[in-house]
Amino acid sequence: MLTTLLVSHRCHADHGADIAAAAARDNIPLELLALPADHEARLPEADCARIAAAYFSGDVFPEYSRQFFSAVRKAPGLRWMHVFNAGVDHPIYTEMLARGVRLTTSSGSTAEPIAQTAITALLMLARNFPRWLEGQRQRMWNPMRVPDMPHDLKGQRMLILGVGQIGNEIARLARVLGLHVTGVRRSAKTDADHVDELHSPAKLATLLPKADWLVIACPLTAETRGMIDAGLIAKLPKGARIINIARGEITDAAALVAALQSGHLGGAWLDVFEKEPLPPESPLWDLPNVFVTPHNSAAASGNEQRVNAIFFDNLRRWHRGEALVNEARA
Repeated sequence: MLTTLLVSHRCHADHGADIAAAAARDNIPLELLALPADHEARLPEADCARIAAAYFSGDVFPEYSRQFFSAVRKAPGLRWMHVFNAGVDHPIYTEMLARGVRLTTSSGSTAEPIAQTAITALLMLARNFPRWLEGQRQRMWNPMRVPDMPHDLKGQRMLILGVGQIGNEIARLARVLGLHVTGVRRSAKTDADHVDELHSPAKLATLLPKADWLVIACPLTAETRGMIDAGLIAKLPKGARIINIARGEITDAAALVAALQSGHLGGAWLDVFEKEPLPPESPLWDLPNVFVTPHNSAAASGNEQRVNAIFFDNLRRWHRGEALVNEARA
């Protein structure tokens, strides 16, 4: 039976031949249906009616998202959709799952670049780079003095909230630097985990007072939304730092700013925010112990190739009726 796969116009131009070749190798009768190049244009309903599968590739977001979502909403025969990202907190994904559409993500495709960015931020905060960078901006020779002397990383304790593929890669690199890594996750520890110890979310409040570093790497869910509030931030020891590469909504933004301004927190690297882009008036831009990046920790030239590899694998599995990789659940 012929499968009509919806793809973006750029994906069709850049990877259409590769998708067709992969389908031919696995004896998958496949028709590619490309979105119009004009993001304001919409697919005719007759074309939407033929769609059985859809590939939400990275080039769709954000300019072509509305066009893509319009097509899948008008596709009554849609049975499976693969997405380039790892998180499934967008309402469209909830809508698709409620319709019975199978949804797979590209979880793990950006684990290495995100972890490398997080560890870079950790090193810059740990080595007090904000002081040196400010000295460079002011053309001031500003060597470290007590009490600004950086503390040795070896023996410090990192607490990772969310030990999936990204959290695990951060843990692996942190342990190379000599940190003791504690993870928080619902499921039990396995041989594939790189943490020194793993606890359930119920233990979070008792673990925070021992953490020099809190890394937020969990999905945004009803349970995690607003989880890191003023009360939990206060449980961190004075001078602790926060790294957030998950979602801004997991933290209480006002409480986070207050803890940074008061000096209770020694610094933060934030790649995600409650409101994005981060408004120009946010005090986070000007805090000397804070690094702000534009939800860009995953940026890497190899991401597209890794996402495509997961998609190709799932296309083969879906056609054969096998278990799918990274399948989301309603």
